[in-house]
Amino acid sequence: MGPDELPSWPQWDDGERTALLRALEQGQWWRAGGSEVSSFEREFAAYNGAPYALAVNSGTDALELALRVHGIGPGDEVIVPAFTFISTSLAVQNTGAVPVPADVDPGHQCLTPDAVRAVASARTRAILPVHMAGHMADLPELHKIAAEFDAVVIQDAAHAQGAARDGVLVGADPSIACYSFQNGKLMTAGEGGALTFPDRESFDRAYLLHAVGRPPQDTTYQHVTGGMNARMNEFSGAVLRSQLTRMAEHTRVREERGALLDELLAPVEGLRTQTRDPGITTNPHYMYLLTLQGDRFGPEARDRLVDLLKERNVPACVNFPPVYRTDGFWAGATEDTTVAQLAARCPQAELIGARGLWLHHRIMLAGPEVVHRVAEVIAAAVDEVGRP
Repeated sequence: MGPDELPSWPQWDDGERTALLRALEQGQWWRAGGSEVSSFEREFAAYNGAPYALAVNSGTDALELALRVHGIGPGDEVIVPAFTFISTSLAVQNTGAVPVPADVDPGHQCLTPDAVRAVASARTRAILPVHMAGHMADLPELHKIAAEFDAVVIQDAAHAQGAARDGVLVGADPSIACYSFQNGKLMTAGEGGALTFPDRESFDRAYLLHAVGRPPQDTTYQHVTGGMNARMNEFSGAVLRSQLTRMAEHTRVREERGALLDELLAPVEGLRTQTRDPGITTNPHYMYLLTLQGDRFGPEARDRLVDLLKERNVPACVNFPPVYRTDGFWAGATEDTTVAQLAARCPQAELIGARGLWLHHRIMLAGPEVVHRVAEVIAAAVDEVGRP
């Protein structure tokens, strides 16, 4: 693979340049005075099938806001996937609640209903599934479990703008969904986040919380509740409006190229790609997931594979570890739980964390002939790291 064969990331063109100038020239660079953020919110809500959206400054803050909207705090437990980025558990910790890891499916790598049920208790106030790499978790089953425990579902949709299951868009589910626009995400302003809401009441509550307790259009400092400053600026809103215009086409292309990669890599011995549940209507494909499996691979094989792929210009990185193997997790975990206990109940997260890797989603924006070459490089590298 040549160094210039893959598309660059982030993707941008004159649309972003025009949007930034438009935000600059309007003379008001914060949401209370400008129109870019509020316009983006309307457009993003419509794209995801939601009645309301709120733009914020990060996906992590989006998660924390969603938890606070539901009144979750000290003494409460929130079930999170054992395999996820630290923000999923960190947002729970920031409210004073306790994150409770549950195992994930070995194929699609999302939280499983059986694993959730195994750890749910009278203290469970929320279930927080991550739509891993754009593949939606089994929300209908998770809602059923939540109802049994008088809990709520909150979606971590950082990877899943425009995703759909059984024809239902991520924002049309009767729960709050939280999104990220960090630099690597499917649409980006460098940093940023958003929430979509099923009702006006939860939107209004989140708005107050994200704006230091201040209602819209307030000019007399009427801070009616506590809160945080999680507001998005007008430049980010303008860039994201332009980014959103190419999401549908990018998703279509990534779906096609992802399916092609699945087909090309299927014969590679010891390599598992992310599976797809029959109910998945749209997977926007944030990254491409691979896991080494089988006895032919030693403990260093995954890291060697990532190094080989990088040397050959295929953008790859190791998976993050199970969330309970990060030091930051233990700032909010219960003292009577150990890493060993969590590892014993989360064997799939352990395997994925040790043997899994990501390929950057820009490979799925390349032409079919380039995708064929990517698959050839991967197959050769897997064979190389699997040799005695």
